[in-house]
Amino acid sequence: MNRRCELDGELGRRAVLRSALASLAVASIGLPGFAAPPDKRVWRVGILRAGAPPTSIDGLPNAFRELGYVEGRNLVVERRHASGQLARLPALARELIQARVDAIVAVGAAAIRAARQVTSTVPIVMFGNFDPIALGLVPDLARPGANITGVLIAPDGTLAGKRLELLKAAIPQAARVALLAPGSEPPFAAQVQETLKAAAVLGVTISVVEVHAGDYARAFATIVAERCAALLVGAHTYFVTDRAQIIALAAKHKLPAMYEWREQVVDGGFMSYSTSLYGLYRRIASHLDRIFNGVPAGDIPIEQPTRFELVVNMTTAKALGVVIPPALRLQIDEVIE
Repeated sequence: MNRRCELDGELGRRAVLRSALASLAVASIGLPGFAAPPDKRVWRVGILRAGAPPTSIDGLPNAFRELGYVEGRNLVVERRHASGQLARLPALARELIQARVDAIVAVGAAAIRAARQVTSTVPIVMFGNFDPIALGLVPDLARPGANITGVLIAPDGTLAGKRLELLKAAIPQAARVALLAPGSEPPFAAQVQETLKAAAVLGVTISVVEVHAGDYARAFATIVAERCAALLVGAHTYFVTDRAQIIALAAKHKLPAMYEWREQVVDGGFMSYSTSLYGLYRRIASHLDRIFNGVPAGDIPIEQPTRFELVVNMTTAKALGVVIPPALRLQIDEVIE
């Protein structure tokens, strides 16, 4: 009987000891010198943009969530936007480094250059509509090297020529087309060159109309004065952010316009030709996931889209008095009513 009491007492003491050790282990997770379990790691991502903060089409948070990274739980996103003031980008990039981000998503060539200026070690995931080799950002798409990888919006160019071709197919009588361009943006020169090259083949005259300081009213006044029959909206962050103004002015002046993204057509634009924007966000999130799991950024190939969609808003077409030719109808991937 006494032996049993001794055993019970010993078992009780062991249980208390186990409980105390377990409590200490839990408490020690947050203390210096103790590593949290891998699944408790909080990752910090910086997003650096030349333009204004994105609107509802910014699908990065949802793309992160699909891979298990949730803001407020295991993900912190540090957002920095230059709002068109490119000279601010280096300082904003330094802010991200000071915030100890694990990686930077740099949107646009200017943001990428700024990020490269301030770090050669923090991984950079580039995103944009440009040729990174031609701009000297990387030596090779398959093995970009250093601390850079990325996702491109278009392969082998900017899709500007193809967009003009489709716009001309929709408006065969258009002899002069306006190209809406951002003011003082050197990387945009590639889109201008591709547009002019395609225009020479199509027999179209191009009027390059720049937007300065967000003055869209002045830009459209120039387009009307030059008697342009249609509008090619350049692929640029500014024009996505300011799409409501552009769509309203195009409707006011009865200008059929080609846009970059489906989302612009959903909001009332005439037509667009591009890949899936959300699909691109998913690829960015995938790149970051690989980086978080130890793959060097420079070993991850820069991706290019392979599938593109022509989207047409038929309600807008009717309002403009545009009848889509039968041959072009066969190429439409999605109709917005």
